[in-house]
Amino acid sequence: MLDQDEWRPLRDAHERRVDALTEPYLRRRERGVRHPVEDFLFEYYSHRPARLRRWHPGAGTVLLGPEAAERAGWRWHRTVPATGRGGAEATGVTLDVPAFLADRGRTVEFVAELLTATAGRTGHFGCFGLHEWAMVYRLPPEEVRHAALPLRLGAAGTDAVVEAHQIRCSHFDAYRFFTPPARPRNQLRPERSRQAELEQPGCLHANMDLYKWAYKLEPAVPGDLVADCFELARDVRVLDMRASPYDLSGYGHPPVRIETPEGKAEYVAAQRGFAQRARPLRERLLAVCRRLLATAGR
Repeated sequence: MLDQDEWRPLRDAHERRVDALTEPYLRRRERGVRHPVEDFLFEYYSHRPARLRRWHPGAGTVLLGPEAAERAGWRWHRTVPATGRGGAEATGVTLDVPAFLADRGRTVEFVAELLTATAGRTGHFGCFGLHEWAMVYRLPPEEVRHAALPLRLGAAGTDAVVEAHQIRCSHFDAYRFFTPPARPRNQLRPERSRQAELEQPGCLHANMDLYKWAYKLEPAVPGDLVADCFELARDVRVLDMRASPYDLSGYGHPPVRIETPEGKAEYVAAQRGFAQRARPLRERLLAVCRRLLATAGR
């Protein structure tokens, strides 16, 4: 139970943090300027900057004070009798967990299953980011997703890299963008129905997706955890594109040349670092899911 002078600084700090993270994107959007690395976080992921900015304390916390009363009309919130400082009676606002689970219970169960399965596996660190290469393999130039960016090695050189490697992509939402000629080259056949079976903690996209699972479970997930997952996704995205076949030097991103032994070593080291960063975030998200499900006796 938090009085207004306790929770408002938390909210204000969260808003300042998110403003710093999203301001460059919002400025570019006003000018109609696109960015091939950073826009992904706001286009592929559907969470708007304004929603990311909205702070939530998470399930089980009651907020007191006049400003908290404004939240009573928010979806999945309810008022509860509370005791303020000095024993004074007050009205608090908190997440209505039964109402939230009535609408989002299946999502909570799915996320809990997925995160549990992922956390229980050993990370695989031999993919070298070849999923981005497979997305342009034997593709006509006009169909390349980032057509405004040159391919570092050209179309033929990019195809040669794909053909010289074994591809082992376990993430469905990366694999589904493979070109038709690239799909048979993947050692695995990811499907949406097999996501919990295949997801593993070394995968860059699985770790980026912690942001997706965090915001899909708002407001049950605390705002600081959502922002932590966003920052991880932002940093992983940079590596994802630096290791891609595109030339991003014009955006200040030197390539990770995964076609070379040195580039592979650089990629794996960074990939392991992100897996370590993702582990406690995955554990915190899983703890939120388990508390919610325990409330409902599931």
